[in-house]
Parts: sequence; C-alpha cells; structure tokens
Amino acid sequence: MTTEALIQEPEAPKQGRRASAEAMGAKQRDISVSEFFTKNRHLLGFDNPAKALLTTIKEAVDNALDACEEAGILPTLDVTVEEVSDGRYRVRVEDNGPGIVKEQIPKIFAKLLYGSKFHRLRQSRGQQGIGISAAGMYGHLTTGRPVVVVSKIGKGRPAWRVEVRIDSRTNEPKQLNDKNDTVTWDKDHGTSVEIELMGLYRGGRTSVDAYLEQTVVANPHLELSYKPPKGPLVHFPRVSELLPPEAQEIKPHPHGVELGMLIKILHESGRKHVGQTLMEEFSRVTEAVANELCKRAGIDPNAVGSRVDAAKIEALHAAMVASNAALPPIKKFASKVARSDTNLREEVLEEGTGFSPTLADLVIRRAGLEPTLKAKLVTPMMVEKFYAALHESQVKILPPPANCIVPVGEALVMEGLRRRFKGEFFTSHTRPPAVYRGNPFVVEAGVAFGGTLSKDDSADVLRFANRVPLLYQPRACAIHEAVLKVDWKSYGLQQRKGELPVGPLAIFVHLASVWVPFTSEAKEAVAHYDEVVREIRLALMECGRKLGAWVKAQQAERWETQRKSLFEKYIVELAASIHSITKVSEESVKADFHNALPNHVRIAVAPVEGSAPAALEGAAEGAAEGAEAPTEEATSAGDSSPPPPPLRGAGRPSEMPPELSDDGDGNPFEDVTPGNKRQLVLKMRPKSGRK
Repeated sequence: MTTEALIQEPEAPKQGRRASAEAMGAKQRDISVSEFFTKNRHLLGFDNPAKALLTTIKEAVDNALDACEEAGILPTLDVTVEEVSDGRYRVRVEDNGPGIVKEQIPKIFAKLLYGSKFHRLRQSRGQQGIGISAAGMYGHLTTGRPVVVVSKIGKGRPAWRVEVRIDSRTNEPKQLNDKNDTVTWDKDHGTSVEIELMGLYRGGRTSVDAYLEQTVVANPHLELSYKPPKGPLVHFPRVSELLPPEAQEIKPHPHGVELGMLIKILHESGRKHVGQTLMEEFSRVTEAVANELCKRAGIDPNAVGSRVDAAKIEALHAAMVASNAALPPIKKFASKVARSDTNLREEVLEEGTGFSPTLADLVIRRAGLEPTLKAKLVTPMMVEKFYAALHESQVKILPPPANCIVPVGEALVMEGLRRRFKGEFFTSHTRPPAVYRGNPFVVEAGVAFGGTLSKDDSADVLRFANRVPLLYQPRACAIHEAVLKVDWKSYGLQQRKGELPVGPLAIFVHLASVWVPFTSEAKEAVAHYDEVVREIRLALMECGRKLGAWVKAQQAERWETQRKSLFEKYIVELAASIHSITKVSEESVKADFHNALPNHVRIAVAPVEGSAPAALEGAAEGAAEGAEAPTEEATSAGDSSPPPPPLRGAGRPSEMPPELSDDGDGNPFEDVTPGNKRQLVLKMRPKSGRK
C-alpha cells in the first residue's frame, strides 16, 4: 500500500453564506469615544507605566495653569507623587486658581471631549477636552479608584469634595460619594485633583522631574513646589511677578483656509451675502478685501452665500489661498528652473510656499503656459510672465492679529534658561506672527552656551508648545527637524550631517499658536508643516548668529590676552637692554611700553547677551581697511599724526598672535620724538622666514 493511499484528502467545505445582512446589521452599534480610548489608550499617552505617570501630571498641571491665567491669578502649584505600593502611585496637584463650579466638576473630570477650549481660536495649553478625563479613566482602569476633586470658588464659600469616574459605555460621569460632601480647606479658592494609578517613577530625559523643571523655564511667572516619591521637597520660586497678557479670541484667517471649511461656512450662512459672510467669519477681511476676492473669483459680493455653486466656491478659495503664495527671487527661480529635469508645475510646488497643485496650475495657465511644460524649456521672459500672473492673482490681506497669541518674550526666555542652566552666554529671538492652515502662530527660540553644560555631548533641545514641554518622540517632531536643518558649524560648533550639534549648548524652541498641530492626541510632537519648520529654522539661525559672534569675540579675547602676556614678558628685558645702551631710566622705558601696549592689544570682553561687542566689530572693520581709528587719549590731546598700522590678525581671532621680530637690521625700535626726551614706540612686523 502506498503512502498516497493512506492519506485521505479532506472533504471540501460546503459553500454558503456565513451570515445574513440582517444578522450582521443586528451586531452594529454606536461606539462611545471613551470606549474607543479605553481600548486605544496608547493614543493618549498611556502606553507604558512611566509615560502614564508623566501624562497624568502633565494634564493636571496644564489645566491648573490655564485656569489661573484665565482668571488673572499668579499660579502657585503643589505637585505630590506618593508611592502607595509597588508600582502604584497617588498623584495630587493643587492650585490656587478660581475653582470650579460644583455642577461642572463631574463633566470636566469624567467626560471625554468636554471643555471650553476646542471651539475658540486663542492660545491655551489644553485644546481637545480629553486629557484630565483620560487620566482619571486610566487611573480607574488600573486601580479601580475614582478621581477625587476638592474645589472652592471663593472666600466664605464651601469646599466641595467630589469622587467621580467615567462610564466608558456612555461617556457619562458618575459621582460616587454624597453630592453634598464638603470639607474644611484653608485656601480662599483653588482646586485639588487626586488620581491613583499604576505607573513607574524614574529619572532621565522623559521623567516627571524633567517635565516640571522645563515647565518653570517656559512659565517664569509660576511658583511650583514638588514632592517626589523619593527625596526632599523641591521648590521653584517664580521669576516674574507679571502674568502673561490675556490671549484674545479671533476668527480664522483667510490664508491657508481649506476648501471644505469654506464650503461649510458658505452653506451654513443662510441668506447672508457672500461679502458679508467673508467679513463676519474671517479676520482681516474688510469690505474692500471681500469685494476684491469675489471679483477675482467671478462672484457677485451680494449673492446669497448658501446658493453659490461648488465651482465658484473653489475659485473663491483659490483667490484666498493665492494671497499667501510666494516664490523665491525671480533670478534665483529662473536659474533653478533652467537646470531642472521636471515640469513647471512640480518646480513651482517645490520652490514656492503656499501653493497647492490647483493654484499652481491656475497661475501657470494665466501666464499663458502649460503646467506640464518641461522646466528647462522655460525662458526668462516666461518666468517674468508667471510672476506677473501670480501678482495679479493675489489680494493683499493683512497678517492675523497677534493678540490671540501670548509668547513668553525674549527677556523671559533668557531668564528661564538661566533658571535651568548655569551657562556663560544666553540669547533669544521671537519671530513675527505667521500662519498655517489659517491659524496664526509665533515661534520663539533661545540658546544657552558654556558654563556647566557638557562639552562632549549633543546639544540639549527643549521643545515647547503653548508653554508645555514636549518630552517624547523628538525624531517625529517638526522642532527637532528644524534644529537639524540649521548649519551650526557656521556658528563655531561641531556638527555631523543629520545630527544635533555637539558642545556645551542648550536649545530652547517654543511654538505658540491658537491651535498647535500635534501629531496625535497624546500631544507629544508637532506636525511637519513647512511654514512651522521654516519659522523655527529662521529663529534658530538668528540665535546662532548672535552665538557665533560671541564665540568669535571670546576667541579674539583669548588671542589678545596671549599677545599681551607675550609683550609683557619681554618688556622687562627690553627695558634693561635699552637702559644699558641709551642710559634712559628703566622705569621710564617700561612706562612708555605699557602706555603704548593698549594701542596694539585690544581686549574686548564678549557680551553676555546679543551680538559681538562694538569694539571687536570696529577692530575687524579697521583690519579690513588697513587702518585703525585713533584712541580716545590721542584725540583729546589733539594728536593729528596718523595712527599706527594695525597688528596682523587684528579682528581675525582664528589666527595665532604674531611674535616679536626685528626689522631686518637688528634694531626693533626707532626714535620718533625729536629733542632731548626719547619716546620709544614698539614696531610690530610679521616674522620673516629666517630661523
């Protein structure tokens, strides 16, 4: 009997329907948002115990700071992390804010997507109404304990104690204790949040300690007390007694508005006219701007907005987006196009900013060209026509108002860096407001250099979004990408391609916006929008220029100090030799040399902040022109004689200081003063090639 005969083939399954449409339809049901995030809690930052502990504290601190600032109260926070048992922690965050109305407490702390910040365009730390409720949900899932909230809204008012948890099936809060529970609290007003959860406390770059240390850097008006599970109480006093200005709510800006949003706005406008709708729904749109936009789109401004067809709305959208489109200088663009192997549309999208494929095609055709035309066949005259067509397609719209954004400020950024680092040089720069997708934003950057910062490690990058530190996913963040795109070698630092600079450097970047484009609900990284990356890079380059000037000034100071010590070393010997030859007093010769020394050695102390000192810049300019400005003493004495020639290497700190040498005939000095009194002036010449 063969092996094949022993193996029986299985019977083929009977073909048939496994379930009917009715049976499948009966299984369909609504999914609660809290039920979804219960199964996908990693999306909210609760994917491991260490991260869960940090996220819980971050959400509670963010809410406390937002509440204090909105009420006009200088924030004072107490953060306590207590280890209840192995891997189980009790987190408590107490603030001195305005408190919460009793009826709102369950919804705020036990209902996802509930809050006051989602529908308004103004800067705030919270955005989605998820964070603190998700932290309470995670705590209940891992320990079964509810969120305990104590809140008081004013002096003489009761302090309510509420225990709540979320019902994930319905996304509704449930209060577990008596609704009339009150406690004695010595605060006049404030809120205390207590959550028990399974977590992991550890140190390092992504620890709770690092988060709180960076929080006080971006919030100099904050006073913070922190009791870790291990170690003594840590206190961070506030640096500034001034609250940040209150951010004002604004409407969306036409630059960057999406087509679907514009369609929604017009279709929901009722019987309002198109021009009236544009003025009411967008910021910086006046009657003249609205009429011009409608004219470019071929729409009557008095037409009813809800009756405008899709084609005309798309033309209106193109006119709005075109107002923010930009290209490089015409000569640079023409040169790039002449060397390109792609078509004209692709070249416009690559080199321009604010262009969509539809807008690029529209402007190219208005210039009498085809989008698929080979770029290398485009002549300079065609490029000029394209630029003229773009200019004709644009309506001038003012940038968005900056009162909706509250940056930290250049001075306070440096104070925050001094609070965190012991460096030698600090500087910062704030960019003017810009727009992405119709949302205004401002970028701030700062650097700390030298001091106790490590010289052998990569730069420490501090990322912030609306004053909140971002500790996770640096490689996925637009801020990290912008730091890598800066050529730090040109500012005197070491840097390998595609890596952070190496040296005693800390980099601060803060993105302030009415709506920060996070990559996920966990709010750990900023999305890679070209406008955001460009603004961050420009801010860092400005800080880099100031840092480079300071580094060069320090270098020049070191060289000049070496030169001075070299001269002083030989003054004593030279004075003795001259005395033996000319019988002139040694003290007189020494005095003449020391008086002449400042004319040839200029030690300018590098600034603590900002650009290089004026004395160093003047020295560099004098070296370039081959002349040196007379000293103040010579000017006041009425000395009209030409100044001595500049020393070799003056203003160029990269060169080593020159050495003393004679003039070739063995006489390094000359008598320049007639009469009986002999004034000796030191002559400096480059070393000859003789050994």
